Amino acid sequence: MDRAQKQEAIETLKGDFAAAGAVVVTHYMGLTVAEMTDLRGRLREQGAQLKVVKNTLAQKALDGAIGEAADSLFKGPVAIAFAPDPVSAAKVATQYAKDNDKFSVVGGFMGQQVLDQKGVSALASLPSLDQLRAKLIGLIQAPATKVAGVLQAPAGQLARVFNAYATKDAA
Repeated sequence: MDRAQKQEAIETLKGDFAAAGAVVVTHYMGLTVAEMTDLRGRLREQGAQLKVVKNTLAQKALDGAIGEAADSLFKGPVAIAFAPDPVSAAKVATQYAKDNDKFSVVGGFMGQQVLDQKGVSALASLPSLDQLRAKLIGLIQAPATKVAGVLQAPAGQLARVFNAYATKDAA
């Protein structure tokens, strides 16, 4: 890899780090190509990506912005999982690490904060952005539905009374 390619890779990583809600740093030693493809597919379904990175290029892309703690994450065979949503990449990576003992979560970072394994697990336990949106919409719609039901109840009762009188007179 020549100097221009390295500079391009660093710029790409800087863009990935800036656009990501959270970056999960993982070790993938011993995974087969099929397992890596499966992991990439699972991440893609959630809108996340997985990239195998060179440690020195990732450290240069971070440029000491987060500190030495983040630089220490990049040791050994490292792949990063990231997505615009801070939770989705952490969820998939943590679940895959539970299912496959060759894959492990080392840590990660979110903005300027470095996360250890427990921090990434805590992040993975949070509801996703779509789940939060669904809960919020449900909370907003619930009072309107109840008001509509309350307003319709007297009209429905009145209609039943009229129907009862009509059937009584017809009989």
